[in-house]
Amino acid sequence: MVPPPGVSVPDGDAILELERRSRSQGSGLTAPQLEGAWLLSRLWSRQQARPLAAAALLRPLAATLELHPSSDGALAVTNSVQLGQLQLRFDGAGELWGRRPLLLFWFERLQLRWGERLLLQKALQRPEPRALPFFALIATGQQGDGAWLVARGRGGGLALWQRAPLSRSSAAAPR
Repeated sequence: MVPPPGVSVPDGDAILELERRSRSQGSGLTAPQLEGAWLLSRLWSRQQARPLAAAALLRPLAATLELHPSSDGALAVTNSVQLGQLQLRFDGAGELWGRRPLLLFWFERLQLRWGERLLLQKALQRPEPRALPFFALIATGQQGDGAWLVARGRGGGLALWQRAPLSRSSAAAPR
């Protein structure tokens, strides 16, 4: 979904308007539009259009969502936070469902890394289908040379991500 005229990176009220449109018309977002690494920029609570303080904590931790479509229509999904050389990383898969769409995902592996060194790796069980986490994809847009993505999570909060520079996603720790 394209944002209203004059909106570069949307604020809380603009996001709520984008969400109203997305609910009635769908966002039309596709897997190729989602490809890349997205850095968490802002969070809003379920009921309010005020930014949450949690985003102030997650930004310095480089909270990142990586999405990479495969030829079979699935998405490789990675969620990570990093403090210096220490990285906590969840790897899994996902799929788009519906016209809004929902990005349903699950994590298959947890990793703790120090730079390139793997400190801990643990397999994770896939949740029951009714318990899968998801993001309701609301809209994406451009700001200057970068892109942004807005979605509402299963817990009800809104998140705004900004596309990471290409070097960030290509510099991610190996799987």
